[in-house]
Amino acid sequence: MKKLFLSVLAIASLLSLNSCGDDFVDNPKIGSINSENFFEDSENAKSAIVGLYDLMQFTYGQDWHSAFLVKLLPGDDANAAGGNSGDQQQLQDIDDYTAVSTANPSIANVWANFYKTIGLANLIIDRVELGNLPDKEAILAEAKFFRAWSYFELTTMFGDIPLRKQLPEGDGDLPIGKSSRADVYEFIESDLTAAIAGLPDKTAIESEYRVSKGTAQALMGKMLVFSEKYQEAIPFFSSVISNPAHDLENDVSTVWSQSTDFGKQSLFEIGYVSNQNYDWPATNLEWGGRVESNLHIQLMGPRGDGIFDLTGTGLSNGWGFNLPTAKLVDAFNDTGDTVRKAASIMEEPELIALGGSVSPPAGGIWDYEGAIRVKFATRPEDTAPTGTGELNYTTNWRLFRYAEVLLLAAEAYNKAGQDSAARTELNKVRVRAGLAPDNTSSGTALFDVIVNEKFLELSQEGQRFWDLVRWGMAPTELTGTGYTMKNNLFPIPINEINLNEGLTQADQNPGY
Repeated sequence: MKKLFLSVLAIASLLSLNSCGDDFVDNPKIGSINSENFFEDSENAKSAIVGLYDLMQFTYGQDWHSAFLVKLLPGDDANAAGGNSGDQQQLQDIDDYTAVSTANPSIANVWANFYKTIGLANLIIDRVELGNLPDKEAILAEAKFFRAWSYFELTTMFGDIPLRKQLPEGDGDLPIGKSSRADVYEFIESDLTAAIAGLPDKTAIESEYRVSKGTAQALMGKMLVFSEKYQEAIPFFSSVISNPAHDLENDVSTVWSQSTDFGKQSLFEIGYVSNQNYDWPATNLEWGGRVESNLHIQLMGPRGDGIFDLTGTGLSNGWGFNLPTAKLVDAFNDTGDTVRKAASIMEEPELIALGGSVSPPAGGIWDYEGAIRVKFATRPEDTAPTGTGELNYTTNWRLFRYAEVLLLAAEAYNKAGQDSAARTELNKVRVRAGLAPDNTSSGTALFDVIVNEKFLELSQEGQRFWDLVRWGMAPTELTGTGYTMKNNLFPIPINEINLNEGLTQADQNPGY
């Protein structure tokens, strides 16, 4: 069963961080609890940990600024789409690599939300480390995982970033300059070492949505691959792969369906619920606020307005963002990957054969290249039985899947010169997708197979662009798209530079 996450705002209402003046010392807010005392109770500390999950839910699902969508758009597997070239201009700019502003609100919100998560994690860590809670190690482990995850996402997208390791103790601690990506990786490694030591096995986690030891091991391996420490990454992947609690879903068509929520493939998954029964007019829906359903499923569904008739497909119309690219379609077809293609995208002839149709308006369908998305699709059965269906999708974001671990392990083995082991892990994913195992490729040719396999398996999940950048393949693969080398990183939000005295315009990423 999915869990309704405790809002971090509720936690914030309990905590007084002692930053107010003397006028408030004798007149505390009703219901507030001094943060120094709050973390002396295990249940309070655990509620704060749940607040980290809530912040993740918000970060990957905030109105037009979802980290899921923002990470996805620069890739060559999806287009921004929407109603026209100016629909949510900040998203179109990210997608097309043009005029990406240092004030881009979607990029700025992703930055801010990850740092909010880091801030809460720092609060938990700083307070719990001072105490003697009986479950101190486990609480610290979970908080450190979230701090590590947030820093990994930030340094992947922004490069060198401010590294806030603890709560500021005074105004003098607030200005903080950039740390190198290498230093950020070192800090992530330290946090994940503690997380691995303190988190339970997947079979022993308290609730299905919680992260486990395997989650931290997998992220450690991924970070080491991204830092090109391939041999060091292998033992962490081996620990995940050898654990019977982790496995691929047998049927690729169920990978993104409600039936496999928090299943054996899941290493880190963000849950959503439909019990709020949001409806139009949205009197109980705070667009831009903390919404418990996954509105981005509706946002990314094939546009209605008489454009996509989805009769026979089992899908409902959405708001038209995130359409597959022709390059992705060709990659599926060229590989002969019919099983995974059917679970990921649907070409126009297939839609028409099922009884649907496509009726382009004058000027055509913006960013449409002949296919709609089936992965993370608008399926009526994934909404609430009451309320307005389009506002109540419960589809979970699968942020870290076992298939990605296998492909990262294959890459690590290949780069470490262990091609036989690389093919073993690669073939688990290929065979599940209905493809023949690759028993002969080696060296660079095998790496190319892994690259293509990852393109298909993780298409439209926000990994592709960042892989192309770290592999040095972006200039070749993105030729003719508007991409330039400056797009390898997002700009540091101008608000951060203006408000953080530890940064100047000279610290801005190149080209912005």
